[in-house]
Amino acid sequence: MSDQIKFIVEKLNQEPFKKNYNLITFDSLESMQLLQLLSDVLGEIDPKHAVDIREETPEQTAKRMLSLLGILKYKPPGSISDLSAFRQGLVTGSKSVIHPVLHWLLQRTNELKKRAYLARFLVRLEVPAEFLQDDTVAETNKQYEELMEAFKNLHKECEQLRTSGFSTAEIRRDISAMEEEKDQLIKRVERLKKRVETVQNHQRMLEIARQLRLEKEREESLAQQKQEQKNQLFHAEQRLQRVQLQLKEMHHAVVDSKPESLMKKLEEEIKFNSYLVTEKLPRELESKKKSLYFLQKVVVEPAMSQSDLNVLEIKINEVNAQINQLIEKRMMKYEPIDSKFSMYRQQASIIARKKEAKAEELQAAKEEMSNTERQMLQKTNQARELEGSEVLKGDEFKHYVNKLRSKNTYYKKKRLEIAEITAEYGILQRTEELLKQRHEAIQQQLQAIEDKKGISGYSYTQEELERVSAVKSEMDEMKGRTLDNMSEMVKKLNTMVADKKSNLAPVIKELRQLRQKCQELTQECDEKKVQYDSCAAGLESNRSTLEQEVKGLLEECIQEESNYRYINCMKRNIEVQLQRAKEEMKTYVSPDPQERRKAIREQYTRMILEQENLGKKLREKQKVVRESHGPNMKQVKMWQDFEQLMECKSECFLKQQNQTAIGQVIQEGGKDRLVL
Repeated sequence: MSDQIKFIVEKLNQEPFKKNYNLITFDSLESMQLLQLLSDVLGEIDPKHAVDIREETPEQTAKRMLSLLGILKYKPPGSISDLSAFRQGLVTGSKSVIHPVLHWLLQRTNELKKRAYLARFLVRLEVPAEFLQDDTVAETNKQYEELMEAFKNLHKECEQLRTSGFSTAEIRRDISAMEEEKDQLIKRVERLKKRVETVQNHQRMLEIARQLRLEKEREESLAQQKQEQKNQLFHAEQRLQRVQLQLKEMHHAVVDSKPESLMKKLEEEIKFNSYLVTEKLPRELESKKKSLYFLQKVVVEPAMSQSDLNVLEIKINEVNAQINQLIEKRMMKYEPIDSKFSMYRQQASIIARKKEAKAEELQAAKEEMSNTERQMLQKTNQARELEGSEVLKGDEFKHYVNKLRSKNTYYKKKRLEIAEITAEYGILQRTEELLKQRHEAIQQQLQAIEDKKGISGYSYTQEELERVSAVKSEMDEMKGRTLDNMSEMVKKLNTMVADKKSNLAPVIKELRQLRQKCQELTQECDEKKVQYDSCAAGLESNRSTLEQEVKGLLEECIQEESNYRYINCMKRNIEVQLQRAKEEMKTYVSPDPQERRKAIREQYTRMILEQENLGKKLREKQKVVRESHGPNMKQVKMWQDFEQLMECKSECFLKQQNQTAIGQVIQEGGKDRLVL
């Protein structure tokens, strides 16, 4: 616990929390402060949870935190086995609940941030099945699932790009290098253009070169198309071979099968299914109902103490002894009569048990076969989606494996060659860099010496002089003087270099001694390191073996404890079942009719009679409805026709009124014209 609290305090004092806690102040925090601290940490992981817990009820706070912890896949530690106890501790702000949660969250903050971000888009919205019957809702749900899958793919591509090792600095460096190469190529093209312009018919030659390049590109594309068509032809031939093999197998299966064998198989399946329906499944259903009844009765009854259990055990032992005595008496009384029947009964029971076991084995084998066929179908579909062809079988698969092996060896050989070439290229590149650095250093030294001696720019001057000497012959005298001066300067430089060598000779001797000493110390360090590594490996192996032993013992202890609890529960269930069986037997055998009415058999009999009476009434009602359905539908049709007839009459009446009103207006207008 102290290490856990230290880790929590250390993380809370860092960015982005900056709480400035120590062990004492953190341990003295109250429950509300702990809950607010937990809410702040959850808010750092998911910004939606950065809220003040004083503005919400404790139930809302607990519900919000539990929902986020469920999304983050947090599992309570072993000491908090009950979820209700964990929820109660989260509501009250218990330290035994909050501290492990904080420790778990602060250990993997970045991972949980990513998980919380993905949960906003990948937690499915459950739509009830009755709503999905609507076409619009179903289409929207389908679009929602497609968008979710698209988001998954985009996120995977983004993560791959992030982890691919390409940084922005490297990309910028590559871009700048490519731009430099582009400038160099442009300059080179310009120089070549200037050279070509002096040649006769250069335009025609350029056109011919362009056509040659186009034809080469076309040749490459045609070769690629040819290779693709060869691959398609190879796949088609393989598919044809597989289909032919399947056809042969089907032909063989049809030839071998006869109507008698098919009928025999069908009869066996019918017998097996009828046995399942008539005997096995009803018996299992009855046993499940009995166990459910007993479990419900156990749930209803109050909890029992150890003294009650001891009393029940004593009663069970007494009843078992009485049952054994009665069985012995019965066997002694009816032994000569039932001796033959008992043997047949035993044989019949043994055969029935064997039959039931074989039926279960057959059913399990059928389920396993169906699961295997389903998995094979899924794998075949996946292979077809990935490769565009079906899965290879038999000799084709062996041929394909041999081909892959040969390709693998060829690939390994080429990869070794590439690795050697890459290593050699790296060495040459490093050599080139060292030579460039040495050249630059020599140039800088030469420039410094030239500046010191007052002849800066000697190399540039020499080039200029050589260029000028080719053009102007009158500069020969000045060039000779300059060469004499430079020869004197070279002599002086040689003398200076000799002086420097003589001065550096003792330093080089001392450096050699130091190098030898460094080699000895390095060798001693390597030996010590080997000893340390061997000792550390031995200790690590001992520690791992001890951890495995402790883990195995803990698992064994947990397993034994669970077995003990399971046996106790089964014992209690059996005792309760026996008690209920006694009570049921007592009520059923009781001479009192009121007591007998309380028996479960009598209750179910009454319920069956009531349901049968109710079924009879409903069938009679259904018969009446069927008889009156035709006339009622005719009457409805007549009322609909009558309604349409009345609507037509109403429309005709309205039209007639409008026409009479228009005629009156026309007549009045004609009278007024006559008067005028």
